[in-house]
Amino acid sequence: MVELPRGPQDILALSQDEADGLLERLERTVPVHPAFVRLAPGPMREAVVLGDSHGDWRSTEAAVDLFRTEGAEAMLIGLGDYIDRPPDDCGDGSVANALYLLSLAARFPDRVLLVQGNHETVRRVPAYPHHLPEEVDQLWGPEVERYDRLMALLERGPIAASTGNGAYLAHAGFPRHLEREWTETYAHLDVDGLCEVVWAECDVARSRRGGGPPWGSADLDRFFRATGLSIFLRGHDPDLTGRPLYAGRCLTLHTTRIYEQFGGVVVGLLPLGTALNSVSEVRLRHLPTEGRSYPSV
Repeated sequence: MVELPRGPQDILALSQDEADGLLERLERTVPVHPAFVRLAPGPMREAVVLGDSHGDWRSTEAAVDLFRTEGAEAMLIGLGDYIDRPPDDCGDGSVANALYLLSLAARFPDRVLLVQGNHETVRRVPAYPHHLPEEVDQLWGPEVERYDRLMALLERGPIAASTGNGAYLAHAGFPRHLEREWTETYAHLDVDGLCEVVWAECDVARSRRGGGPPWGSADLDRFFRATGLSIFLRGHDPDLTGRPLYAGRCLTLHTTRIYEQFGGVVVGLLPLGTALNSVSEVRLRHLPTEGRSYPSV
């Protein structure tokens, strides 16, 4: 059986046969999650929340080091966009970053949760740029099946999640119209509904990608009243990184040097054991990769 890689550079050094063996092992061991995951209250004390990492496996490694340091009572939760736009010093970084995180999900199935972003849902709604297919071919030769298998593994993550103490975690937004049992909404999302969750900007963001109508404070109020949740951790809009929004109810995270000019390379340390009232209770941690470049691989 192929060993799970210790780090991203091990993945970049795999042969074709070794890469296929790793994909086969991950297909047997990475959990398949429902579209919405409700994390029940339990023994976990804290979650290291990873924002958009976009192939910057060096920053992901720093976040994982923090996750490991926090001990067996910590989780690692990703907010999507693990692929595409890798920094130049990460080589084929989308492949390395994705397979590294998936390997962690296989190793720690109860402690690692990889929410999908708009770059993980690209087979339903196209996203540009999309570097992953080219990177797979560059590493292991033109074989569309490897790309499809890797995307299928990334699609095993949920579209959104919540914690037992009131945090909502999704890449970009939330559905505007909820079913009576609101968590079931995510299992029946059409393309427009999916775009509301993985594409929609909040109304104070600079970007307008056109993937869904922007949402604002009143929309967030309605969502929280309907769900009983209290804070929202998200990615997607790099210009908002690290800024508490909407009376302290929303926080945007990015964990990539590609966008560090906006708010740094950050993760959020989310407490899981006490009721949440504000994103001020989420500690921001700037990673040591911030402001650094590395030799190319």
